[in-house]
Amino acid sequence: MIGLLGGTFDPVHCGHLDVARAARVRLPLEKVLLIPSRTPPHRHAPRAGAADRLAMVRAAIANEPGLEASTIELDAAGPSYTSATLDRFAAAGVDTHTLCFIAGADAFAEIPTWHQYPELLDRCHFAVVSRPGLPAERLRTQLPRLASRMISVNENQAYTTPSQASIFLIDASTAPVSSTDVRARIARGASVEGLVPDAVAAYIDAHRLYQPEAHGH
Repeated sequence: MIGLLGGTFDPVHCGHLDVARAARVRLPLEKVLLIPSRTPPHRHAPRAGAADRLAMVRAAIANEPGLEASTIELDAAGPSYTSATLDRFAAAGVDTHTLCFIAGADAFAEIPTWHQYPELLDRCHFAVVSRPGLPAERLRTQLPRLASRMISVNENQAYTTPSQASIFLIDASTAPVSSTDVRARIARGASVEGLVPDAVAAYIDAHRLYQPEAHGH
């Protein structure tokens, strides 16, 4: 099973990496693909350009075994819907039931608003990782219609991939940071040490991203 972690990654931060690592360690994932979106359907246009966001993801995971960058959304026109991304994998001959879409609990809580919901849930597995203030387990009560699909993933417990598309709930500690906060801190000249990987901070500084007057490349 291959994990897919999509996002604007504007910029990629330590919370993203914590989510990816937790899913890779707790589930039988061969690898996790970090997929920067070209045109996020639920957010404003990214501040940094596609090339910069991809470069930051590659810098962030350069020394992370099992994490890879994918351009499958950057290479396609139109909004970066999860359903469209699954269509592209299917067109390349991938059985989407061997894929596991990874999301933070805050993002997954909004899944009823996602394109092609609820059919989307039958096309691949989902792994939902706790975010500060929102434990993954709380989604059982927030999304009661989906509770029967949810499987709690306990630490040190081996899991085989179910034949039916499932929602794995992973309780793990993830950094309390958002891309919005990182951009705001940079714009006012504050440090982002510990919020983004050092290689990402160096890239942002070298390319002067997120400065008050900058709008990406």
